[in-house]
Amino acid sequence: MGRPVRLKWLDDPARRPVDPAHGRPGDRVSLADGYPLLLTSAASLARLDDWIAETALERGEEPPAPLPMRRFRPNVVIDGVAEPFAEDEWKRLSIGEVEFRVGKRCDRCVLTTVDPATYTKGPEPIRTLARFRKWDGKVWFGINLIPDGPGQIATGDAVTVF
Repeated sequence: MGRPVRLKWLDDPARRPVDPAHGRPGDRVSLADGYPLLLTSAASLARLDDWIAETALERGEEPPAPLPMRRFRPNVVIDGVAEPFAEDEWKRLSIGEVEFRVGKRCDRCVLTTVDPATYTKGPEPIRTLARFRKWDGKVWFGINLIPDGPGQIATGDAVTVF
C-alpha cells in the first residue's frame, strides 16, 4: 500500500445489524458503513457535476473538473438511468440474480469533500448538495441497499426496478 495501515477484523460478520428503523430483524452489515451496499447512478453524478459547474460560474469562478464517482464510495454504480436521482424513489430492485430492498436514501458526510487521489479537501460536493439536495438537515446522494437473499452481482448485470 505504500503507507502505514491498520488491519481491522470483525470476529462475527453477522453481529452488526443495520439500523432497525430502516431494516428488518436479521439484516446485517459487515465492515461497510451502515448498510450492505450503496448504489449511485451516473445520471445523478452528471447532474451534480452540472450544478457544481453552474454554481461556480454564478460565483465568477472557473468550473472545476467533474467529480469522480469514487468520492461517494459506492459499491454499485448504474448507468442508463434516464433521470438523475430516479433512484430516490425506488423501493425494490434486482441486480442480476439478487433482489434488494432500499433501506433508505444515503445522507452524505464531509468525507465526500476529500479528494481520494490527493487527500486535499474542498467545499464540494457538500456545498452544492446543500443547495439542491438538502432536507431534514442533511444532504443526500445515493441509496442504501439490503439484499433479500444470497447471490452474486457482477459488472454488466441487468438492473430491474420493481
